[in-house]
Amino acid sequence: MGVVIIDGSTVRSFVEDEAQFKKSADEAFAALDLNSDGVLSRSELRRAFESLRLIETHFGVDVATPPEELTKLYDSIFNQFDCDKSGTVDQMEFTAELKNILLAIADGLGSSPIQMALEDDDSGFLKKAADLEASKLSG
Repeated sequence: MGVVIIDGSTVRSFVEDEAQFKKSADEAFAALDLNSDGVLSRSELRRAFESLRLIETHFGVDVATPPEELTKLYDSIFNQFDCDKSGTVDQMEFTAELKNILLAIADGLGSSPIQMALEDDDSGFLKKAADLEASKLSG
C-alpha cells in the first residue's frame, strides 16, 4: 500500500496529456466491455459502478439502499454517459464523459492537496494521474 498526494493540477495534467489519458480510458473501456462488442451496455456500466460501491457503504459499514433507488441512480449515470441516447455507450462517449468527471474532480480539488492511500496494484485514474506527475518530477 502506498500514499500519494494529489491536487487539482495533478488530475488536470493527466487529462491534458492526451496520449496517457486516451490509453487509460481505452484500457478501462476494454475492461468494462465484458462481451467485447465495442460498446458498453447498461448492465456492463452498472456492474462497474456497483464494484466501486459508491453509495452502498458509509465508512466501511453497509448502508441499506432500496433497490429502486439504486436502479434510478445507475440509470441516471448511464444516461449521462449515453450522449446520443442509443442505449449503449461507445468508446468516444465513455472517454468524453470520463474526461468531464475527472475535470470536475480537478475543479473540486483546486489547489488543496489531498492524501490518498492506494493499493500497490491500484489501476484507477487518480493513481495514474499521481504516477504521471511523479514520472515528470523524477525524469
